[in-house]
Amino acid sequence: MLSFNLEEFLGVLEDYNLFIWPLQIIAYLAGILALTFSFIKIRYSHRIILSVLSFYWLWNGIVFCPFFWAPTYKLAYVFGAFCTMQGILFLIGVFKSNISVKFHANLYSITGLIFIVYAMAGYQVFGHFLGHVYPSFFPFGLVPCPTAIFTFGIFLLTDQKLPKYYLIIPFVVAMGGFLAASKGILEDLGLIVAGILGTILIFRRDKNIDPFFPNPAVQSYNESAEINAN
Repeated sequence: MLSFNLEEFLGVLEDYNLFIWPLQIIAYLAGILALTFSFIKIRYSHRIILSVLSFYWLWNGIVFCPFFWAPTYKLAYVFGAFCTMQGILFLIGVFKSNISVKFHANLYSITGLIFIVYAMAGYQVFGHFLGHVYPSFFPFGLVPCPTAIFTFGIFLLTDQKLPKYYLIIPFVVAMGGFLAASKGILEDLGLIVAGILGTILIFRRDKNIDPFFPNPAVQSYNESAEINAN
């Protein structure tokens, strides 16, 4: 039960998807809602987005990992604990208001949007050609891998410096994509790219070291800090 088997996992997904239907539709609608408020910024848009992220991660941690995946793969309990912690972080963020999301026409936001589209559609289309079709498919927002890709996409849409503790668990999940891809879940090649490239871009953006694609929010933050210092 410590070794990962693709056929066994696809069987888990089949039972899981049949059991939770039509939650898959609700998960997509929630993702579309979060994406919409990434373009249309209102007073509570960040809270809506963080609430959606919190729901995804908590669902994965409290429901999918321990009750559906863990009976066949004991390390799923570890994944479940990580997902739950990430969901709690986002839930705290809803009230602390330490993340601000707004699409900007720059490298970071465009890359983030690509990650989001891949998480919501590309992952499943790629999986279809690999034979991972409903009900043995990976539902967006309701299993860890597409959820992590979507999360990196949202992170790249933030228009303030991102607290780096938000990155730790999604990055760990992304590195798990190496094992998944080696076992035949080639959709997770996108997860690996999102984890590595997304993390690099977030650090570059927040340090504002990219002269070609600067982040206006970071520039404004730095300018304000310089004025206050003087």
